[in-house]
Parts: sequence; structure tokens; C-alpha cells
Amino acid sequence: MSELLLIRHGETEWSRTGKHTSWTDLPLTAHGEEQARELRPVLAGRKIGAVLASPMRRALRTAELAGLPEPRVDADLAEWDYGGYEGIPTDEIHRTRPDWFLFTDGVTAGPAGHPGESPEQVGARADRVLPRIDEQLRTADGDVALVGHGHFLRVLTARRLGLPPSAGALFTFETGTVGVLGTEHGRPAVVRWNTRTV
Repeated sequence: MSELLLIRHGETEWSRTGKHTSWTDLPLTAHGEEQARELRPVLAGRKIGAVLASPMRRALRTAELAGLPEPRVDADLAEWDYGGYEGIPTDEIHRTRPDWFLFTDGVTAGPAGHPGESPEQVGARADRVLPRIDEQLRTADGDVALVGHGHFLRVLTARRLGLPPSAGALFTFETGTVGVLGTEHGRPAVVRWNTRTV
């Protein structure tokens, strides 16, 4: 049966230093490009029937270097809009909001066009993606791969499993790794997570 492969893009300078990165369109670092290339032999063992990717170049470049077929860009796969926290690491946010937690508190408003998203808004976006994925899983000849971003893919995983968006906090997701979602007894299940083997 086809499975859903979630692929987090390779390292960028901001992901390396822990800065929140949503709309800032950073390239992969040399290490991030190597992480993506290392996925090529891993994914070559899977029959990929469809690929969807975030419009950000870090996701598209990861798909390219990993040897995936040309992805269909899906704007709903963009990272959580961090609003006023774009480019700011968590430890800096904690200086003024020591109890702040992204998955329950969301973010502050940012510049024009980037008001930020609440966990529920990100969950609603994931909920728009999931029916399209289900259609792809039914009709594609092979697995469906999504190439995107850590926090969004964590929320999408929670929603796929029937959990609230805040449950995305339970799934850490390193750069250049893969999560595999399948089923057990007809119910969505995590098959592998945060791995470089599938």
C-alpha cells in the first residue's frame, strides 16, 4: 500500500542557528545540500508516484538533490507563518516571554502580509492539504512525497493522526530527514520518523 513520505528540507543558515524561518527564502547551506543528496539512495528504493513541495527554494532544492521527480508546488505546504518572530530564535523570545511555546501560543503579528498564524490556523491549512494527499495516495502509482518544513509537517502529522495541531509538538523533525506515515489496521500510523532511512 502507498505511504506518505514527509521530507524536511536540508539545513539552512537559520535552521542551523535555531532562527524561525518561514517566508524568508534562504538557500541550503553546503551541509544542507549534502543532507539532501544523502536522501537520494534512500528514496531511490521507493516507488514515488507523486511529489508535492513548498514553494520555498530550500524545499525545491532538497527535492532536486534528493532525486525526486519534478514536484508540484503547493502553497499550503509553506512553513508556519512566524509573523513577528521571523528570524528570531526561541531563546531570544523567551527573554520576554519565558513560558512561550509555539504549538500552544502561536506568534505575534509581523510586517504587512505576514500576520503570523495560530496553531489552529496552521492546522486548518494542513486539513486542506490532507484530502488532496488522500486523492494522490488513491490514484498515484506509488508513494506520495511532501517536501517542506519542520513545524508545518509536524502539525500535518498530528492532523493526519486525528490529533489537535498542538500535538505537532510531539514529533521533533531534523533537517534532511524523513517521516513515513502509513496505516495499521486501516488507521493512520507513524511507520518511521525523523530518519535518514526508509
